[in-house]
Amino acid sequence: MTFRNEDLPALFHHTDRAAISRQRESVKATRAQLLLLVAGAAAGSLPAGPALGPLHVFGLVGVLAYAGVLGVGMRATRRRARPQWQLNRSAAEFIKSLAWRYAVHGAPFGTEVQDPQEVYRARLEKGLAELRKMGWADPRTAGPLPQGGEITGAMERLRGADYQVRRETYVRDRLIEQRNWYRRRREVSRRATALWSWSIVLLTCLALLFALLAVWGAGPGGAATGLLSAAAAAGIAWNEVRRHHPLIEAHTLIEQDLAAMMVVMQTTVTQAQWPAAVYETERYVSPQHTDWLARHSS
Repeated sequence: MTFRNEDLPALFHHTDRAAISRQRESVKATRAQLLLLVAGAAAGSLPAGPALGPLHVFGLVGVLAYAGVLGVGMRATRRRARPQWQLNRSAAEFIKSLAWRYAVHGAPFGTEVQDPQEVYRARLEKGLAELRKMGWADPRTAGPLPQGGEITGAMERLRGADYQVRRETYVRDRLIEQRNWYRRRREVSRRATALWSWSIVLLTCLALLFALLAVWGAGPGGAATGLLSAAAAAGIAWNEVRRHHPLIEAHTLIEQDLAAMMVVMQTTVTQAQWPAAVYETERYVSPQHTDWLARHSS
């Protein structure tokens, strides 16, 4: 038996798509602001250049660049792309985790529960109500979702399987899949960290060289140094926004926890201990746990 993302409720797919869309919007807005700031600094570092009547072209470019920064910032604030990205991601991962726990008898949906469907719906609504308090836009308020139903047929089929099938499916399709995902993301973050770190070092060294030359009255002057400084600052800001280094640490720790849990689940966990083991595994992969590790990483 297999259990994939396609087998999860429609609400998960809706919130997952919303999270991806809002993430792209937020990242594009930040990138545009940083590029426009560098463009404005570049325009300001150039000589007056050609003129269009009383206007100087490079000065006009600088004005448009800085105005663009303000415009992009106001639009991002109005759209609340970043908060909605994080809220939709939290909602999607919460629904996914709850669905998995229900399907494999993880706590609080153990075999002994008399009415697991009602418990599932109560837990789902309670968790989503907390997100709505923080500003999450519940798509169900606009009408029923296509392919509705909080509990899918695949979830019921997996829940109805025996313990060995549920354990094998969970370890393979959830635990190992998540562990591999964290490994891939760690490598992506590691490559991005190396690229941006060396780029920032190069820009800073060039700015330092031009500043030293300016001490003796040589070199291209302070304009080039200011431009390089602006570019390096934009690189640092982008690196901080993407949180590559903290995520490397967080994803490494979570991958190690999941690898250890996989061994435990396949060797020592009994059927009575299974609900608690699933609950603990789902806690490892929650966005809140990842954010906590990223904030407190060295």
